[in-house]
Order: sequence, then C-alpha cells, then structure tokens
Amino acid sequence: MKTCAAVVSAALTLCGSGTAWAVEIRVFASNALKTSLQELAPQFEKAGEHTLSINFKSANELKTEIESGAAFDIALLGARAAEPLVQRGKVVGPPHVVIARGRAGMAIKRGAPKPDIGTTEAFKKALLNAKSIAYVEQGATGIYLKGLLVRLGIAEALKDRIKALPSSNPAAFAVGNGEAEIGMTQISEILPYPKAELVGPFPKEIELLSVYPAAIATAAKEPAAAQALIRFLSTPAAAAVFRSKGLDPS
Repeated sequence: MKTCAAVVSAALTLCGSGTAWAVEIRVFASNALKTSLQELAPQFEKAGEHTLSINFKSANELKTEIESGAAFDIALLGARAAEPLVQRGKVVGPPHVVIARGRAGMAIKRGAPKPDIGTTEAFKKALLNAKSIAYVEQGATGIYLKGLLVRLGIAEALKDRIKALPSSNPAAFAVGNGEAEIGMTQISEILPYPKAELVGPFPKEIELLSVYPAAIATAAKEPAAAQALIRFLSTPAAAAVFRSKGLDPS
C-alpha cells in the first residue's frame, strides 16, 4: 500500500490534475514491461487524468508496426528495436530516458528439478538434456538464442527439440502448461505465470541484457503528455514496481 500511495503522489506531482489537459497517450510497449505497466498505468491515469492505450507485443513486432506507419506517442521497446527507428526518423533521437533493464532467464514447470545453469558448460548441458525448448520466435530472447545456439555449437543437436512460439503463447506459459520442458525468455515474462518457475538468468558469459529506453514518436499527437509519462516511470516509486516484476530500474 505504501508503494501504491507513493506512486499516486509522484504522478500527482508530475502530471498535475484537471480535465482540461486530459488526453489519451498511445503507448507501444514490449511484453517484458507488461506486468509492470499493468500495475502502474491505473495509478498514472487516476492521478493525472490522462488515459493510456497500450499495445503490448514483442519489441520486434512493434518495430515492424511502427515502420509500417502505425500511429503512437511513445515507444517502450528494447534498445535494439529502438535504434533503427531513430535512423528511420520514426522516434526522436537520443538521449533517451532508460526506464528499466531486463535479463533473459530459463523457466521450468513449477516443482520440476532445477538444472544447473551457473556456467556456460552447465547451461549447454541443461539444453542438451532437455526434451523440448520453447521461446517466442519474434521476441528479443528468441532472436538472440538463434545465434547463441550456433555459437555454442549445439544448434544442430537441438533443432528438432526447439519450439518457436508466437508472441500470443509466451514461453513461460507454454512451459507451465506442459508444452515444453524448458522456456527461455525475459525474467519479467517468467514471474507472472504460477505454473512456471524461474531457474535463473543466463550465465554471465552469455547473458542477454535488455535496455528499455522511452522514445517519443516524431509524429506524436501528445508529446507533452508522453513526457509526463516518462517522468512518472522514472520515479523511485515506479522503480520499486519494476523491481518487483523482475526488472532492474534505471
């Protein structure tokens, strides 16, 4: 309750009140931020009277939508997706405010024996011992894994055990439902699923760190309101929410 109250107080300070300036802010946000924004959005709306229309998908899918001309005010994507959008003139260039950072991790069905993934060799062994491995094909983790498995020399051995999923079927959800033995995704996308359990982050030598900058659209309809949202997401109270959802606040 203290965190909730602090969030409301911060939003009141940053956004002000009064319906005269209340607008709808169109947000494109990576699935890695979904549970955080689902908690923070109502507090922002209640305090500042703006409303948020949030489009949650994988960062790569959202990048494609933006490149195809989709209208939005602010993009909360991974840096790898945001940088090409700057070059294409779709979002305002840096400096960008980083609101959170995330790590990729491994998920198993809750209660199943946890494999050792503390080293790169142990990680490889865990994958080679698994009957099936799931990741979202268009997700940042899935894209990274395709190259990683080649670098580790195990892509060929695992090719018949890989389940490349659509973003509508998150890897941790699939693991919890018994569709795969192991799921690979952002830690913040593992914690929400009670039937799945986090084994841990990838080993340090091969870890995947994702940075989530807030980038305002060059054609934003509501750039001032988008700036207010960024300030809100940068408060200590918002940082506490990000941390509780498996992200590292900036």
